[in-house]
Amino acid sequence: MMAPAPPRSYATAQFAVGLAGFCAFINLYSPQAILPLLSGEFGASAGQVSTIITVSTLAVAITAPFTGAVADVLGRKRVIVAAMFVLIVPTLIVAASQSLSSLIFWRAVQGLVLPPIFAVTIAYIGDEWPPAETTKAAGIYSSGSSLGGFTGRVIVGMMTDLVSWRAGFVVLAAVACACAAVVAVLLPHERRFVRSDGLLVSLRQMVGHFRNGQLLATYAVGFGVLFNFICTFTYVSFLLAAPPYSLSATALGFLFVVYLAGVVLSPWTGWAVAHFGRRRFVIRVLALWAVGIALTLLPSLPVIILGLALSAASGLLCQAVSTGYVAITAKVGRSSAVGLYVTSFYLGGSFGAALGGVAWSYGRWPACVAMVIIMLVIMTLIVTYLWAKRVPPSPLTLPMESP
Repeated sequence: MMAPAPPRSYATAQFAVGLAGFCAFINLYSPQAILPLLSGEFGASAGQVSTIITVSTLAVAITAPFTGAVADVLGRKRVIVAAMFVLIVPTLIVAASQSLSSLIFWRAVQGLVLPPIFAVTIAYIGDEWPPAETTKAAGIYSSGSSLGGFTGRVIVGMMTDLVSWRAGFVVLAAVACACAAVVAVLLPHERRFVRSDGLLVSLRQMVGHFRNGQLLATYAVGFGVLFNFICTFTYVSFLLAAPPYSLSATALGFLFVVYLAGVVLSPWTGWAVAHFGRRRFVIRVLALWAVGIALTLLPSLPVIILGLALSAASGLLCQAVSTGYVAITAKVGRSSAVGLYVTSFYLGGSFGAALGGVAWSYGRWPACVAMVIIMLVIMTLIVTYLWAKRVPPSPLTLPMESP
């Protein structure tokens, strides 16, 4: 095994992995701020237009574990950089789409390209950084991902009000191109990566993860996290775009600044787990999440924003704890273990968008809130009865965007 990269290269590599996370998540949720506008333009219901989000998350869920298995064979950097350049193409075609069906198809293609970026980057960090540096690198990646998710929504929202929503996606494609070029130059080639003996071996390792009950329970929690996020932040746009709030696309884009609350709190996750214990901490966070989503039922915009901020912070904290478990449990086939978590996570997002559409059709926002609270109760039961009582701390987390 080759020696790790010298310390002087860490800063450059950290910037590169942060930029990779930024590039991936600047695209994934970018249409959320303009869903009400697209609903009117294409003459579609809220549930129909939310398919733009559903197909992307479902595509991510389908390809993520296989991406990990392939990266265990081919190596990390080449997979990450190639995917970043390929992402430019569907993003440009999304901007040119003339029908909802075309838009949905190319959003699905975007989703297929994203796992080779974020799932493999997490494995790259786990391989290339020594334990003392891994926390910092993972934190930079998480921050880049969260900033990307926020920036993508803001760019599309602002460009929609200034020019058109199509111009917003052209800007996203230009940003993706610039990020890909910088990462290609700055991200060091892997030096500590141990190539799998073959794709079949890597796939067998992936199947082996299904025999680990703790991993399965953690995957279930990940499912619930993005289910709630997508259900909340997809349909709250319809609530706030309508009277009496009547927020513009730009305002809806800036609404996602509430995600940054989780970025501020995430560095304290390790301390909180050590102080309260993993299960007790997550149970308390889930209770706070229920309070936050309940606040959005009150007819006050500041209170709704507060509730969304509490929900976002709670979700990101749950994400940090649950993905940390994946990192310390998977002794072999780390890429495929992370890939399976990503699959469960984004499958939850797909269900959140689809079932959220059903709830919105029958009961508008109160029905969506009720659905989120039911999922929080299920997650609490899983954590209480299926998570191990004692688990060693982990420095490595996979960001939600970060939803």
